[in-house]
Amino acid sequence: MKLPIIDLSSPDPLSTAISIRQACIEYGFFYLVNHGVENNELVKAFDESKRFFSLPLQEKMKLSRKEFRGYTPQDPTLGLQGDSKESFYIGPMADSTSVMLNQWPSEELLGNWRLSMESFYWKLFGAGKKLLSLIALSLNVEEDFFEKIGAVDKPSAVLRLLRYPGELGAHEEVCSAHSDSGTLTLLMTEGVPGLQICRDKLKEPLVWEDVSHMEGAFIVNIGDLMERWTNCLYRSTMHRVKRIGKDRHSMAFFLDPHPDCVVKCIESCCSETSPPRFAPIRSGDYMTARLTNTPV
Repeated sequence: MKLPIIDLSSPDPLSTAISIRQACIEYGFFYLVNHGVENNELVKAFDESKRFFSLPLQEKMKLSRKEFRGYTPQDPTLGLQGDSKESFYIGPMADSTSVMLNQWPSEELLGNWRLSMESFYWKLFGAGKKLLSLIALSLNVEEDFFEKIGAVDKPSAVLRLLRYPGELGAHEEVCSAHSDSGTLTLLMTEGVPGLQICRDKLKEPLVWEDVSHMEGAFIVNIGDLMERWTNCLYRSTMHRVKRIGKDRHSMAFFLDPHPDCVVKCIESCCSETSPPRFAPIRSGDYMTARLTNTPV
């Protein structure tokens, strides 16, 4: 699959916004280059992630996930079925209360692991915030639109470290087909294949296409809240990770709005002939409903 390439350092923001608009309408996915995170910083972050996952299980379980922070082990009841990954959640870190909820491995175990991952988190936040301003321009609203409505004021941004086991099994998915629930996802991979997208989630049978790795680039996708904001103009594309018989590490940064931010159709995305498809909803209420599988 040839995804569009968006250059975050382009000196022509309007041209970049036009390219983003086309990418979000046609794919819901694109590559992001020149995003401000150097390749050596990406390599270091992956090294730190692998250091954590290589710890003995009993050490990782001391950081078992609470308040959506910390470690989630591979579910032994799933065996070699789908969603048999292990993960570690960091964030949000928008205020002192949020920061205190995070869990960290001890310095005796992993040295400056916390400092490294916090620095990486804020680098990703900076790239995501800049990208959101260009997405606003792509929707024919002011570039600070998402700031003004409180979407990036103390956002619920989460960095999720992931390790997918390499064992082969009867189930072809190691991460089941889904769309992301929030606004924007920045995905980092190392070159191990497996990521696939389905551009038409209403079509049967589903057609899956491989997404290639691009060295140094983020793979960006739009989430369900952005789809609601844009009245389905921008698509929240379904994706999955296919089991390939090799360990796969990735890192996903979910830039989601503050829970009190109200998500309602952007005026430029609706008209008399295309009225809003969704009622306004608080971001926090929507995310809670998604977690409990409640229709919204």
